[in-house]
Amino acid sequence: MVDVTVVIVSWNVRSLLSRCLRSLADAGRSLDVIVVDNGSSDGSAAMVQAEFPAARLIANADNRGFAAANNQGIALAEGRYVLLLNPDTEVVGDALATMVDYAEAHSDVAVVGPRLLGPDGSPQHSRYRFPTLATALFESTWLQPVAPRRILEHYHALDLTDDRPVDVDWVRGAALLARRQAVEQIGLLDERFFMYSEELDWCRRFRDAGWRVVYFPAAQVVHYEGKSSEQVAPARHIYFQTSKVRYFRKHHGRAAAGFLRGFLLGAYVWQIGVEAAKWLLGHKRALRA
Repeated sequence: MVDVTVVIVSWNVRSLLSRCLRSLADAGRSLDVIVVDNGSSDGSAAMVQAEFPAARLIANADNRGFAAANNQGIALAEGRYVLLLNPDTEVVGDALATMVDYAEAHSDVAVVGPRLLGPDGSPQHSRYRFPTLATALFESTWLQPVAPRRILEHYHALDLTDDRPVDVDWVRGAALLARRQAVEQIGLLDERFFMYSEELDWCRRFRDAGWRVVYFPAAQVVHYEGKSSEQVAPARHIYFQTSKVRYFRKHHGRAAAGFLRGFLLGAYVWQIGVEAAKWLLGHKRALRA
């Protein structure tokens, strides 16, 4: 049995996908690489076949979503661990080997998440506590600039150390190592999350089953963030918020989800009204000029 099955779900990021796959060459562990192409139109699938013949390719006819496509790869995994890896990432040095070493030494750990870095080497936040309803009302909404600092600091786990392994509630799915034994216990990603919150839900299920989720900063992965989702920028925010509501309905009940949904709809109506007023005022000034 190989050590790690790497599952990469890709959509129209051919050059970044190539760099990602090349970064795995010196992983230091035996690998089984599966690329799930979600209906790309940029020749990504052909590139994988031509340049990385050792990788297994699943070429979907259309975009099945992040969770469903990852599940296609996980279902074929042969490794003792599964690494979910975004195509817009590059694994630095022996990061993968050190994550596996840590998991091997801690049999109660289901998930290990590395430190994510931007292209310039600056840190990207990648470890969190589970969101509360207050968090959901402020995070990535028009209220975020006036959010009480303690609410978002608690959510982002800013009080925790960043220089050694630490238990957290969840880590980002851009690079997430999961123990296959734990996956077989709790199940695959929930495919109702088309984009966003699928790794949050997964980590919640691991934690609820008694497993640990660990942020492991000694391992580093460069993340060219959002290169797939920015191609559908208008839809990205909608997917983010609808997935947030779905998570709250699943884990906090209909009342909490209904309240959040109503708030978000009201916020959108308010924002549309504000932008319309700005346009009308600007239009009237232009007519008077």
